[in-house]
Amino acid sequence: MVQSTLELPFFDDGHRALSAAAEAFVESLPTARHGDSQAEVDQACRDHVKSLGGAGLLRYCVRGIDGGALAELDSRSLCILRQRFAHHDALLDFAFAMQGLGSGALSLAGESALRAAYLPRVARGQAIAAFALSEPNAGSDVAALECRAFFDAADGCYVLDGEKTFISNGGIADFYTVFARTGEAPGARGLTAFVVDAESNGLRIAERIEVAAPHPLARLSFEACRVPLTHRLGAPGGGFKLSMMTLDIFRTSVAAAALGLGRRAVEEASRHAVSRRMFGATLADLPVAQSSLGDAVMHLDAAELLTYRAAYVRDVQGRRTTSEAAMAKLAATEWASSAIDTAVQMFGGRGVCKGEIVERLNREIRALRIYEGASEVQRLIIAREHLRGYATAGAGTRSPNGGT
Repeated sequence: MVQSTLELPFFDDGHRALSAAAEAFVESLPTARHGDSQAEVDQACRDHVKSLGGAGLLRYCVRGIDGGALAELDSRSLCILRQRFAHHDALLDFAFAMQGLGSGALSLAGESALRAAYLPRVARGQAIAAFALSEPNAGSDVAALECRAFFDAADGCYVLDGEKTFISNGGIADFYTVFARTGEAPGARGLTAFVVDAESNGLRIAERIEVAAPHPLARLSFEACRVPLTHRLGAPGGGFKLSMMTLDIFRTSVAAAALGLGRRAVEEASRHAVSRRMFGATLADLPVAQSSLGDAVMHLDAAELLTYRAAYVRDVQGRRTTSEAAMAKLAATEWASSAIDTAVQMFGGRGVCKGEIVERLNREIRALRIYEGASEVQRLIIAREHLRGYATAGAGTRSPNGGT
Protein backbone atom coordinates (compact mmCIF):
# COMPACT_ATOMS: atom_id res chain seq x y z
CA MET A 1 0.00 0.00 0.00
CA VAL A 2 1.06 3.62 -0.44
CA GLN A 3 3.02 4.73 2.63
CA SER A 4 1.08 7.99 2.83
CA THR A 5 -2.16 5.98 3.18
CA LEU A 6 -0.73 4.07 6.12
CA GLU A 7 -0.03 7.39 7.83
CA LEU A 8 -3.71 8.40 7.75
CA PRO A 9 -5.85 8.29 10.93
CA PHE A 10 -7.54 5.14 9.58
CA PHE A 11 -4.68 3.21 11.19
CA ASP A 12 -2.92 2.84 14.52
CA ASP A 13 0.63 1.80 15.36
CA GLY A 14 -0.43 -1.86 15.44
CA HIS A 15 -1.50 -1.68 11.80
CA ARG A 16 1.74 -0.01 10.79
CA ALA A 17 3.72 -2.71 12.60
CA LEU A 18 1.63 -5.39 10.89
CA SER A 19 2.35 -3.86 7.49
CA ALA A 20 6.08 -4.00 8.23
CA ALA A 21 5.78 -7.61 9.40
CA ALA A 22 3.91 -8.57 6.23
CA GLU A 23 6.59 -6.87 4.13
CA ALA A 24 9.34 -8.77 5.94
CA PHE A 25 7.45 -12.04 5.53
CA VAL A 26 7.02 -11.78 1.76
CA GLU A 27 10.62 -10.66 1.32
CA SER A 28 11.71 -13.85 3.07
CA LEU A 29 9.80 -15.97 0.56
CA PRO A 30 11.27 -17.19 -2.71
CA THR A 31 10.13 -15.65 -5.96
CA ALA A 32 6.64 -16.91 -6.73
CA ARG A 33 7.15 -19.90 -9.00
CA HIS A 34 4.86 -22.89 -9.30
CA GLY A 35 3.49 -24.86 -12.19
CA ASP A 36 -0.10 -24.70 -13.34
CA SER A 37 -0.95 -28.38 -12.92
CA GLN A 38 -3.60 -29.13 -10.33
CA ALA A 39 -1.20 -31.11 -8.17
CA GLU A 40 1.41 -28.32 -8.18
CA VAL A 41 -1.16 -25.64 -7.36
CA ASP A 42 -2.69 -27.74 -4.58
CA GLN A 43 0.70 -28.32 -3.00
CA ALA A 44 1.71 -24.67 -3.32
CA CYS A 45 -1.49 -23.66 -1.56
CA ARG A 46 -0.90 -26.15 1.26
CA ASP A 47 2.67 -24.85 1.63
CA HIS A 48 1.43 -21.25 1.81
CA VAL A 49 -1.07 -22.10 4.55
CA LYS A 50 1.68 -23.80 6.53
CA SER A 51 4.08 -20.85 6.09
CA LEU A 52 1.44 -18.27 7.00
CA GLY A 53 0.50 -20.27 10.07
CA GLY A 54 4.11 -20.64 11.12
CA ALA A 55 4.62 -16.88 10.82
CA GLY A 56 1.58 -16.19 13.00
CA LEU A 57 -0.21 -14.27 10.25
CA LEU A 58 -3.22 -16.58 10.05
CA ARG A 59 -4.03 -15.53 13.61
CA TYR A 60 -5.62 -12.42 12.07
CA CYS A 61 -8.27 -14.68 10.50
CA VAL A 62 -9.81 -15.68 13.84
CA ARG A 63 -10.80 -13.90 17.05
CA GLY A 64 -8.58 -13.77 20.11
CA ILE A 65 -10.82 -16.12 22.09
CA ASP A 66 -10.10 -18.80 19.47
CA GLY A 67 -6.34 -18.27 19.21
CA GLY A 68 -6.36 -15.13 17.08
CA ALA A 69 -4.09 -12.11 17.24
CA LEU A 70 -6.81 -9.58 18.09
CA ALA A 71 -9.94 -9.66 20.22
CA GLU A 72 -12.18 -9.30 17.15
CA LEU A 73 -11.78 -9.74 13.41
CA ASP A 74 -10.23 -6.50 12.15
CA SER A 75 -10.98 -5.51 8.56
CA ARG A 76 -8.05 -3.12 8.33
CA SER A 77 -5.60 -5.86 9.30
CA LEU A 78 -7.13 -8.28 6.80
CA CYS A 79 -6.86 -5.64 4.07
CA ILE A 80 -3.26 -4.73 4.88
CA LEU A 81 -2.23 -8.38 4.71
CA ARG A 82 -4.19 -9.22 1.56
CA GLN A 83 -2.87 -6.18 -0.30
CA ARG A 84 0.72 -7.09 0.52
CA PHE A 85 0.30 -10.79 -0.22
CA ALA A 86 -1.44 -10.20 -3.57
CA HIS A 87 1.34 -7.81 -4.58
CA HIS A 88 3.80 -10.69 -4.12
CA ASP A 89 1.79 -13.72 -5.23
CA ALA A 90 -1.95 -14.06 -5.83
CA LEU A 91 -1.93 -17.68 -4.63
CA LEU A 92 -0.42 -16.57 -1.32
CA ASP A 93 -3.25 -14.06 -0.98
CA PHE A 94 -5.76 -16.79 -1.88
CA ALA A 95 -4.40 -19.14 0.78
CA PHE A 96 -4.66 -16.44 3.44
CA ALA A 97 -8.08 -15.16 2.40
CA MET A 98 -9.73 -18.56 2.32
CA GLN A 99 -8.63 -19.32 5.87
CA GLY A 100 -10.60 -16.27 6.92
CA LEU A 101 -13.60 -16.60 4.64
CA GLY A 102 -13.86 -20.35 5.14
CA SER A 103 -13.90 -20.05 8.93
CA GLY A 104 -15.59 -16.64 9.24
CA ALA A 105 -19.12 -17.93 9.84
CA LEU A 106 -17.77 -20.34 12.45
CA SER A 107 -16.05 -17.44 14.22
CA LEU A 108 -19.27 -15.42 14.18
CA ALA A 109 -21.84 -18.06 15.12
CA GLY A 110 -20.19 -21.29 16.25
CA GLU A 111 -20.67 -22.70 19.74
CA SER A 112 -17.53 -22.59 21.88
CA ALA A 113 -16.80 -26.33 21.64
CA LEU A 114 -17.11 -26.29 17.85
CA ARG A 115 -14.89 -23.22 17.55
CA ALA A 116 -12.30 -24.84 19.80
CA ALA A 117 -12.23 -27.92 17.56
CA TYR A 118 -11.40 -25.99 14.39
CA LEU A 119 -10.34 -22.37 14.77
CA PRO A 120 -7.05 -22.77 16.68
CA ARG A 121 -5.94 -25.18 13.93
CA VAL A 122 -6.99 -22.65 11.28
CA ALA A 123 -4.86 -20.02 13.02
CA ARG A 124 -1.86 -22.33 13.15
CA GLY A 125 -2.18 -23.38 9.50
CA GLN A 126 -2.99 -26.95 10.51
CA ALA A 127 -6.50 -27.08 9.02
CA ILE A 128 -7.58 -25.69 5.66
CA ALA A 129 -11.01 -24.03 5.53
CA ALA A 130 -13.49 -23.50 2.68
CA PHE A 131 -16.69 -21.48 2.14
CA ALA A 132 -19.34 -23.48 0.26
CA LEU A 133 -22.12 -21.13 -0.85
CA SER A 134 -22.34 -21.04 -4.67
CA GLU A 135 -24.36 -23.59 -6.64
CA PRO A 136 -24.97 -24.31 -10.33
CA ASN A 137 -28.15 -22.20 -10.22
CA ALA A 138 -27.31 -19.84 -7.38
CA GLY A 139 -24.33 -17.51 -7.35
CA SER A 140 -24.99 -13.87 -6.57
CA ASP A 141 -28.63 -14.80 -5.84
CA VAL A 142 -28.04 -16.59 -2.53
CA ALA A 143 -31.78 -16.86 -1.86
CA ALA A 144 -32.02 -19.32 -4.79
CA LEU A 145 -29.94 -22.03 -3.08
CA GLU A 146 -31.23 -25.55 -3.75
CA CYS A 147 -28.92 -27.70 -1.61
CA ARG A 148 -31.19 -29.04 1.15
CA ALA A 149 -30.82 -30.27 4.71
CA PHE A 150 -33.39 -31.87 6.98
CA PHE A 151 -33.08 -32.84 10.62
CA ASP A 152 -33.31 -36.55 11.47
CA ALA A 153 -34.24 -36.87 15.12
CA ALA A 154 -33.36 -40.58 15.06
CA ASP A 155 -29.65 -39.85 15.40
CA GLY A 156 -29.62 -36.08 15.94
CA CYS A 157 -28.07 -35.28 12.55
CA TYR A 158 -28.91 -33.05 9.64
CA VAL A 159 -28.91 -34.80 6.26
CA LEU A 160 -27.55 -32.76 3.34
CA ASP A 161 -28.33 -33.37 -0.34
CA GLY A 162 -27.31 -31.23 -3.32
CA GLU A 163 -24.35 -29.61 -5.02
CA LYS A 164 -21.99 -26.71 -4.54
CA THR A 165 -19.77 -25.40 -7.32
CA PHE A 166 -16.82 -23.05 -7.82
CA ILE A 167 -15.81 -23.77 -4.23
CA SER A 168 -12.36 -22.38 -3.48
CA ASN A 169 -10.09 -24.85 -1.65
CA GLY A 170 -12.41 -27.57 -2.92
CA GLY A 171 -10.36 -30.76 -2.95
CA ILE A 172 -7.79 -29.70 -0.36
CA ALA A 173 -9.94 -28.31 2.49
CA ASP A 174 -10.18 -30.13 5.81
CA PHE A 175 -13.66 -28.71 6.41
CA TYR A 176 -16.33 -26.72 4.60
CA THR A 177 -18.78 -24.10 5.84
CA VAL A 178 -21.87 -25.19 3.90
CA PHE A 179 -25.12 -23.24 3.44
CA ALA A 180 -28.23 -25.29 2.78
CA ARG A 181 -31.99 -24.85 2.62
CA THR A 182 -33.69 -26.04 5.81
CA GLY A 183 -37.07 -24.54 4.94
CA GLU A 184 -38.04 -22.46 7.97
CA ALA A 185 -39.40 -19.84 5.55
CA PRO A 186 -39.35 -19.13 1.79
CA GLY A 187 -36.29 -17.77 0.03
CA ALA A 188 -33.43 -16.29 2.01
CA ARG A 189 -35.10 -16.85 5.37
CA GLY A 190 -34.96 -20.63 5.06
CA LEU A 191 -31.20 -21.18 4.93
CA THR A 192 -28.88 -22.59 7.60
CA ALA A 193 -25.08 -22.98 7.84
CA PHE A 194 -23.12 -26.08 8.88
CA VAL A 195 -19.52 -27.14 9.38
CA VAL A 196 -18.91 -30.28 7.33
CA ASP A 197 -15.70 -32.30 7.61
CA ALA A 198 -14.08 -33.14 4.29
CA GLU A 199 -14.06 -36.84 5.20
CA SER A 200 -17.80 -36.98 5.95
CA ASN A 201 -19.67 -39.87 4.38
CA GLY A 202 -21.83 -38.61 1.53
CA LEU A 203 -19.54 -35.69 0.62
CA ARG A 204 -17.42 -36.18 -2.46
CA ILE A 205 -15.41 -34.04 -4.85
CA ALA A 206 -17.50 -34.38 -7.99
CA GLU A 207 -15.17 -32.36 -10.22
CA ARG A 208 -11.99 -30.33 -10.04
CA ILE A 209 -12.42 -27.05 -11.93
CA GLU A 210 -9.60 -25.39 -13.88
CA VAL A 211 -9.63 -21.62 -14.36
CA ALA A 212 -7.41 -19.02 -16.03
CA ALA A 213 -5.40 -18.30 -12.87
CA PRO A 214 -5.09 -21.77 -11.29
CA HIS A 215 -6.07 -22.31 -7.66
CA PRO A 216 -7.81 -25.17 -5.84
CA LEU A 217 -11.41 -25.16 -7.02
CA ALA A 218 -14.07 -27.88 -7.14
CA ARG A 219 -17.69 -28.93 -7.47
CA LEU A 220 -18.95 -30.71 -4.35
CA SER A 221 -21.71 -33.32 -4.18
CA PHE A 222 -23.70 -34.11 -1.04
CA GLU A 223 -25.66 -37.37 -1.02
CA ALA A 224 -27.32 -38.19 2.31
CA CYS A 225 -24.38 -36.51 4.03
CA ARG A 226 -25.00 -36.63 7.78
CA VAL A 227 -23.88 -33.66 9.85
CA PRO A 228 -24.19 -33.60 13.66
CA LEU A 229 -26.56 -31.06 15.19
CA THR A 230 -23.56 -29.67 17.08
CA HIS A 231 -22.07 -28.61 13.72
CA ARG A 232 -24.91 -26.22 12.93
CA LEU A 233 -23.91 -22.56 12.97
CA GLY A 234 -26.45 -20.29 14.64
CA ALA A 235 -30.19 -20.76 14.67
CA PRO A 236 -32.11 -22.60 11.94
CA GLY A 237 -33.02 -20.18 9.16
CA GLY A 238 -30.20 -17.78 10.06
CA GLY A 239 -27.85 -18.84 7.26
CA PHE A 240 -28.51 -15.99 4.86
CA LYS A 241 -27.85 -13.31 7.47
CA LEU A 242 -24.72 -15.18 8.56
CA SER A 243 -23.43 -15.45 4.98
CA MET A 244 -23.98 -11.72 4.46
CA MET A 245 -22.24 -10.86 7.74
CA THR A 246 -19.27 -12.98 6.68
CA LEU A 247 -19.12 -11.47 3.21
CA ASP A 248 -19.41 -7.93 4.58
CA ILE A 249 -16.17 -8.53 6.49
CA PHE A 250 -14.24 -10.16 3.68
CA ARG A 251 -15.67 -8.32 0.64
CA THR A 252 -13.64 -5.24 1.56
CA SER A 253 -10.52 -7.38 1.67
CA VAL A 254 -11.15 -8.45 -1.94
CA ALA A 255 -10.70 -4.79 -2.83
CA ALA A 256 -7.39 -4.80 -0.99
CA ALA A 257 -6.21 -7.85 -2.93
CA ALA A 258 -7.13 -6.12 -6.19
CA LEU A 259 -5.08 -3.11 -5.09
CA GLY A 260 -2.07 -5.36 -4.53
CA LEU A 261 -2.35 -6.76 -8.06
CA GLY A 262 -2.94 -3.32 -9.59
CA ARG A 263 -0.02 -1.70 -7.75
CA ARG A 264 2.29 -4.50 -8.88
CA ALA A 265 1.22 -3.94 -12.49
CA VAL A 266 1.88 -0.19 -12.31
CA GLU A 267 5.32 -0.84 -10.82
CA GLU A 268 6.20 -3.30 -13.59
CA ALA A 269 4.89 -0.94 -16.27
CA SER A 270 6.78 2.03 -14.84
CA ARG A 271 10.10 0.18 -14.71
CA HIS A 272 9.54 -0.98 -18.26
CA ALA A 273 8.57 2.50 -19.47
CA VAL A 274 11.72 4.24 -18.23
CA SER A 275 13.99 1.67 -19.87
CA ARG A 276 12.18 0.96 -23.16
CA ARG A 277 13.68 3.01 -25.99
CA MET A 278 11.41 4.07 -28.85
CA PHE A 279 11.05 7.00 -31.25
CA GLY A 280 14.33 8.47 -30.06
CA ALA A 281 13.23 8.62 -26.40
CA THR A 282 11.87 6.29 -23.76
CA LEU A 283 8.33 5.04 -23.51
CA ALA A 284 8.04 7.03 -20.30
CA ASP A 285 8.75 10.25 -22.23
CA LEU A 286 5.69 9.80 -24.45
CA PRO A 287 2.59 11.76 -23.38
CA VAL A 288 0.28 8.85 -24.16
CA ALA A 289 2.18 6.61 -21.74
CA GLN A 290 2.26 9.30 -19.08
CA SER A 291 -1.48 9.82 -19.43
CA SER A 292 -2.22 6.10 -19.08
CA LEU A 293 0.01 5.75 -16.03
CA GLY A 294 -1.43 8.90 -14.50
CA ASP A 295 -4.96 7.53 -14.74
CA ALA A 296 -3.88 4.20 -13.26
CA VAL A 297 -2.11 5.78 -10.28
CA MET A 298 -5.01 8.15 -9.58
CA HIS A 299 -7.64 5.42 -9.76
CA LEU A 300 -5.69 3.06 -7.51
CA ASP A 301 -5.15 5.81 -4.94
CA ALA A 302 -8.87 6.59 -4.96
CA ALA A 303 -9.77 2.90 -4.64
CA GLU A 304 -7.34 2.53 -1.74
CA LEU A 305 -9.08 5.33 0.15
CA LEU A 306 -12.48 3.74 -0.48
CA THR A 307 -11.15 0.39 0.71
CA TYR A 308 -9.72 1.60 3.99
CA ARG A 309 -12.71 3.85 4.61
CA ALA A 310 -14.93 0.77 4.48
CA ALA A 311 -12.61 -1.14 6.80
CA TYR A 312 -12.40 1.78 9.25
CA VAL A 313 -16.16 2.28 9.37
CA ARG A 314 -16.67 -1.38 10.27
CA ASP A 315 -13.79 -1.64 12.77
CA VAL A 316 -14.02 1.70 14.57
CA GLN A 317 -17.51 3.04 14.02
CA GLY A 318 -19.12 -0.39 14.21
CA ARG A 319 -21.58 0.42 11.45
CA ARG A 320 -22.96 -1.82 8.74
CA THR A 321 -20.76 -1.34 5.68
CA THR A 322 -22.86 -2.85 2.91
CA SER A 323 -22.57 0.23 0.70
CA GLU A 324 -18.99 1.13 1.61
CA ALA A 325 -17.76 -2.42 1.01
CA ALA A 326 -19.58 -2.57 -2.33
CA MET A 327 -18.03 0.72 -3.44
CA ALA A 328 -14.57 -0.44 -2.40
CA LYS A 329 -14.84 -3.79 -4.18
CA LEU A 330 -16.31 -2.30 -7.34
CA ALA A 331 -13.79 0.52 -7.62
CA ALA A 332 -10.73 -1.52 -6.70
CA THR A 333 -11.43 -4.53 -8.90
CA GLU A 334 -12.49 -2.50 -11.94
CA TRP A 335 -9.70 0.06 -11.69
CA ALA A 336 -7.04 -2.53 -10.89
CA SER A 337 -8.20 -4.45 -13.95
CA SER A 338 -7.83 -1.29 -16.02
CA ALA A 339 -4.36 -0.62 -14.58
CA ILE A 340 -3.24 -4.15 -15.41
CA ASP A 341 -4.61 -3.81 -18.93
CA THR A 342 -2.55 -0.61 -19.28
CA ALA A 343 0.55 -2.49 -18.17
CA VAL A 344 -0.06 -5.30 -20.67
CA GLN A 345 -0.52 -2.74 -23.43
CA MET A 346 2.71 -0.95 -22.52
CA PHE A 347 4.64 -4.23 -22.63
CA GLY A 348 3.34 -4.86 -26.16
CA GLY A 349 3.87 -8.40 -27.40
CA ARG A 350 5.69 -9.35 -24.22
CA GLY A 351 2.58 -8.49 -22.24
CA VAL A 352 0.73 -11.57 -23.47
CA CYS A 353 3.64 -14.02 -23.20
CA LYS A 354 3.45 -16.73 -20.55
CA GLY A 355 6.06 -16.12 -17.89
CA GLU A 356 5.69 -12.34 -17.88
CA ILE A 357 4.45 -10.91 -14.61
CA VAL A 358 1.88 -8.64 -16.27
CA GLU A 359 0.43 -11.59 -18.22
CA ARG A 360 -0.02 -13.47 -14.95
CA LEU A 361 -1.59 -10.43 -13.29
CA ASN A 362 -4.00 -10.10 -16.21
CA ARG A 363 -5.29 -13.62 -15.56
CA GLU A 364 -5.35 -13.21 -11.79
CA ILE A 365 -7.38 -9.99 -11.62
CA ARG A 366 -10.29 -11.21 -13.73
CA ALA A 367 -11.95 -13.44 -11.15
CA LEU A 368 -11.99 -10.68 -8.51
CA ARG A 369 -14.61 -8.83 -10.55
CA ILE A 370 -16.89 -11.88 -10.18
CA TYR A 371 -16.44 -13.63 -6.84
CA GLU A 372 -18.01 -12.43 -3.58
CA GLY A 373 -20.47 -10.42 -5.64
CA ALA A 374 -19.95 -9.51 -9.29
CA SER A 375 -19.40 -5.87 -10.29
CA GLU A 376 -22.95 -5.65 -11.62
CA VAL A 377 -24.31 -6.75 -8.25
CA GLN A 378 -22.14 -4.21 -6.43
CA ARG A 379 -23.65 -1.45 -8.57
CA LEU A 380 -27.13 -2.61 -7.60
CA ILE A 381 -26.19 -2.68 -3.92
CA ILE A 382 -24.76 0.85 -4.05
CA ALA A 383 -27.84 2.21 -5.81
CA ARG A 384 -30.22 0.37 -3.48
CA GLU A 385 -28.49 1.72 -0.37
CA HIS A 386 -28.38 5.22 -1.85
CA LEU A 387 -32.06 5.24 -2.79
CA ARG A 388 -33.10 3.85 0.58
CA GLY A 389 -32.19 7.20 2.12
CA TYR A 390 -34.50 9.03 -0.27
CA ALA A 391 -37.35 6.61 0.37
CA THR A 392 -36.93 7.08 4.13
CA ALA A 393 -36.67 10.86 3.94
CA GLY A 394 -39.62 11.20 1.56
CA ALA A 395 -39.87 12.79 -1.86
CA GLY A 396 -38.65 16.37 -2.15
CA THR A 397 -36.69 16.39 1.10
CA ARG A 398 -32.98 16.45 1.65
CA SER A 399 -31.25 13.08 1.37
CA PRO A 400 -29.04 11.69 4.18
CA ASN A 401 -25.97 12.54 2.05
CA GLY A 402 -26.87 16.19 1.78
CA GLY A 403 -28.53 16.24 -1.67
CA THR A 404 -32.02 17.48 -2.47
